[in-house]
Amino acid sequence: MAAQANALSLEELKEKGKVLRRLIIRMTTEAGSGHPSSSLSAVEVVNALWFGGFMKYDPENPTWEARDRFILSKGHAVPVLYAAMAEAGYFSEDDVMTLRKLGSPFEGHPNMKRLPGIEASTGSLGQGLSLGIGQALGARLNDNGSNVFVVIGDGEMGEGQVWEALAAAEKYKLGNLTAIIDQNGYQQTGATHDVLDLGSFEEKIAAFGWYVQTIEGNDQAAVVEALENAANVTDRPKAIISKTKKGYGILPILEETGDVNYHGKPLSPELAEKALAFLA
Repeated sequence: MAAQANALSLEELKEKGKVLRRLIIRMTTEAGSGHPSSSLSAVEVVNALWFGGFMKYDPENPTWEARDRFILSKGHAVPVLYAAMAEAGYFSEDDVMTLRKLGSPFEGHPNMKRLPGIEASTGSLGQGLSLGIGQALGARLNDNGSNVFVVIGDGEMGEGQVWEALAAAEKYKLGNLTAIIDQNGYQQTGATHDVLDLGSFEEKIAAFGWYVQTIEGNDQAAVVEALENAANVTDRPKAIISKTKKGYGILPILEETGDVNYHGKPLSPELAEKALAFLA
């Protein structure tokens, strides 16, 4: 069982982050489709949760009742989850190279019916936090000590369902629920502030009664500290506004192409080779 006692050090986490980024690039380029830049922005958060000692899980028993739950609401970024789960021992790196291929359980969005260890099927944006509330309430009823972590895209924050969920989570005082907003500034059709400018997430979410922190989400130390702070709050739901950059880790390579958004398209084999060398 992986638990807090097996937490990696900060330097080890940084090295693990490079491993995750390389896997993301390799699997999406091999697939010829996917969302590498949306996955890369969330690496530090996913990395800390899975390998920083903040989640309890057992790859050999993925339905263990006392496990913590991870829900990737921004389901198109599933390569980062597959990479973390491969590194955690749920399956091999070779397995994830079948991403998006016919018959593969490694679909373009998480599918809990196809792959043990996936806690929620996501892809219809805006629904992940509601699913997390249900799982957090279930954990409370079962008194199993489980915590629930939900990673949400900033583009999803324009969905009304998210704000209804924010209100409901505070109503039920879900201290075992942590929402992390990957605020990378872009969504499918452009910059989020151009599509729908919601202003400060922190002020709005705090007004719902949540404990809120805003961090530089591609700073591994800042992510670890924020998760430590959140773990000490048990009387209300917690939110972390994680300000990130799409494609973080290989931004200079993407900038050469003139497209830092790189939404919904893989790196070409030639560009992937340059990106992997950059991460070496």
